[in-house]
Amino acid sequence: MWSRPSFRWNVAPTDLLPVVRYDDKAGERSLDMLRWGLVPFWAKDLNVGFANINAKAEGIETRPAFREAFQRRRCLVPVNSFYEWKKTGTSKQPYAIALADRGLMALAGLWENWRSPAGEWIRSFAIITTEPSAPSCTTACRWSSNPSPGRSGLARNPPARPI
Repeated sequence: MWSRPSFRWNVAPTDLLPVVRYDDKAGERSLDMLRWGLVPFWAKDLNVGFANINAKAEGIETRPAFREAFQRRRCLVPVNSFYEWKKTGTSKQPYAIALADRGLMALAGLWENWRSPAGEWIRSFAIITTEPSAPSCTTACRWSSNPSPGRSGLARNPPARPI
């Protein structure tokens, strides 16, 4: 039986977060806890994940850190909001972005398996970002990709196209 993860207002890179991914062995989707910050399978160090918390949709299919995961390991990241930052002089102001009804939304993502030199397996993910669909942008103008229903890319062997 699935139990709802505990509610958290804020999360940070390297935190374990719920992610919906396709489980080839089971032949179905599963909800798993993955580390935020994608560590490519070929990385020599876990710290690579700090640079890979987000993946820009533009060029994702050719960027070495995301290329393999984009073709084979897409996922959905359930959230009730996310933050964008607006520069205000010398500082930044966070803005929480949420649905009007405060319901859950799914952000498009990529996941990867990485094996540490000690033999430990770590599953990690990155959130795909894109230009906002809103006509005007008052924040950083890079919004998390929220795939349309039916275009989640979680089918077996999804086509190599943006979600």
